[in-house]
Amino acid sequence: MVMSHMTTMNKEMTLTSKVYIAGHRGLVGSALIRCMQADGYMNVITRTHTELDLTNQKAVFEFFEKEGPEYVFIAAAKVGGIHANSTYPAEFIYENLAIQTNVIHASWRTGVKRLLFLGSSCIYPRDCPQPMKEAYLLSGPLEPSNRPYAIAKIAGIEMCWSYNRQYGTQSLAVMPTNLYGPNDNYDLQNAHVLPALIRKMHEAKVRGDKEIVVWGTGTPRREFLYSDDMADACVFLMCLSDKKFAPLIADDSVPPLINIGCGKDMTIRELAEVIRAVVGFHGEIKMDLSKPDGTPQKLLNVDRLNTLGWQAATEIKQGIMMVYEGFLAQSV
Repeated sequence: MVMSHMTTMNKEMTLTSKVYIAGHRGLVGSALIRCMQADGYMNVITRTHTELDLTNQKAVFEFFEKEGPEYVFIAAAKVGGIHANSTYPAEFIYENLAIQTNVIHASWRTGVKRLLFLGSSCIYPRDCPQPMKEAYLLSGPLEPSNRPYAIAKIAGIEMCWSYNRQYGTQSLAVMPTNLYGPNDNYDLQNAHVLPALIRKMHEAKVRGDKEIVVWGTGTPRREFLYSDDMADACVFLMCLSDKKFAPLIADDSVPPLINIGCGKDMTIRELAEVIRAVVGFHGEIKMDLSKPDGTPQKLLNVDRLNTLGWQAATEIKQGIMMVYEGFLAQSV
């Protein structure tokens, strides 16, 4: 049964609200689970990929009709670093488009009160002015190495925007910067730079290597946000009063988009130095200049989020220390 979402009822999320987190086992989804458990949410529902294949439209519609969640977080996605994006471009565009299309449409069909769609900062142009404002979306060419993934995420933003305009839904897209934290992917073929460096440094330390090789020149600048900070920001946004939430999605000329980051960046070389200190690797760091750098800089402008009253709490070294402890416990 299709329901209209347009209603005057209060849409603020509360501790007793029925909340569905799609992708609860990943880096982002597991952080949302931890955050909501810590805050005392009593009615959070999840499904593993085996229990619910989000690329299967029929299964997704049946799940939404049966469970009737009031609030939805779309943290499910196929993600990876430069190597994975270059190797599996078809999977990156197909799976991400299918997941978000099914969940956003099912949310509208069943009258979900608010939906939060998680994207990525790679939606912004490759040579975007820094720091990147939400208004820079679609203002220039994308970074070719992750274009299929970025286009899928841009389509998700456009879908949220379209359903808001046509059906009065309350869907907000959030663009987190580079994330790291518990349950990260440490597979060296597919991992992002921070977890990949933690594993490489740790294994080099265990072997007693004299040096470690890092891809590229080391000069690209990246912003890193601890995943639990990102989850806290997402819950903060979903709990905003109608008065504060409505302006984020109300303007038909601006996409319903908000950046989530810490507002500070560092070079890949500087990141490697911090990780070396935390891991306790005493060898040299050598840069492999034959490998790609990717985008020269990716720093988000987080003024909109800060103005609403939220700021990141975890410093990079503190976050990496917590992540490394978890990595060691996982490796035992």
